Order: sequence, then structure tokens, then C-alpha cells
Amino acid sequence: MTVFEVRPIGVVRSDRDATIDDDWDAVGARIELDLDVVDASATDGLRDFSHVEVVFLFDRVDPDAVCRGARHPRGNTAWPSVGILAQRAKDRPNRLGSTVCALIDAGPGWLQLRGLDAIEGTPVLDVKPYLLGFAPRGEVREPAWAEELMAGYW
Repeated sequence: MTVFEVRPIGVVRSDRDATIDDDWDAVGARIELDLDVVDASATDGLRDFSHVEVVFLFDRVDPDAVCRGARHPRGNTAWPSVGILAQRAKDRPNRLGSTVCALIDAGPGWLQLRGLDAIEGTPVLDVKPYLLGFAPRGEVREPAWAEELMAGYW
């Protein structure tokens, strides 16, 4: 298989520097863009959107700790063992995270967000505006354990 190399377009600045699993909705974060990778005008027009999707790298996950099979979400044996692709854990094969969060403001070379579940210093790989046209079509289905897991996340 082909190997791809990506370069971060920015970095997360946040008061939160611990990988705690809950209460992210109250967390404010700033993304400082690397102006050697994107131009300051890359955020032009972004203020017209209420939300953005941020793709980032779980850079502090030890590559040897990556799960390639199944496990209990958050190690909770009350929940079924499911494959890593059936959960959103940080120790996934490519250590990629993706979150839709509120866009508070944006300017040349920066974005101010709320609800980004990435900690201080996290490399940002991409930012996309959230468009309703890309939201799921039809009914959304999820198992009960996933709803329990998310009870305190936001």
C-alpha cells in the first residue's frame, strides 16, 4: 500500500492539556494556522458558517498502543468488545481525530472554536466548513453503549 505524508496546517491552543474523555463542550480552543502551509486568506468566508469540522492527529498516542482489532470502549467491560472502526477512540490505526465544533470567530491565520476535543499542541491536519448537505441522510442508528459513552462527553 502507498504511504502518504501530511503536513499540519496549524496547531491547537487550549487551556486543556490532558486527554480527559468528557466535558468538551465548555472547552474553548484556538487554532493557529501555519502560514508557511496555508495563506492568511485561507479563512476568508469561514465566518459565514456556524460550525467547522477539524481533522487532527492524536500525536501523543504511543504508536505501540494503537488498537488494530477489537476492545471494550474506554476499557469498560459493561460495554461489548467492538472493533476499533466501530468506535471513535484516539488509539486508532492512523491516530486521526475528527470533530464538528462551533466556530466562534475566524481571522487571517486563526480560528476560535468551542467543543473541539483536542488538547493543547495538537497538530491540525485540515479544517472544513460544516454543511448540512453533508449531514447523514435518513435515520441515524447507534447502539445503546454509544449513547451511554457520550452522556458526559459534551
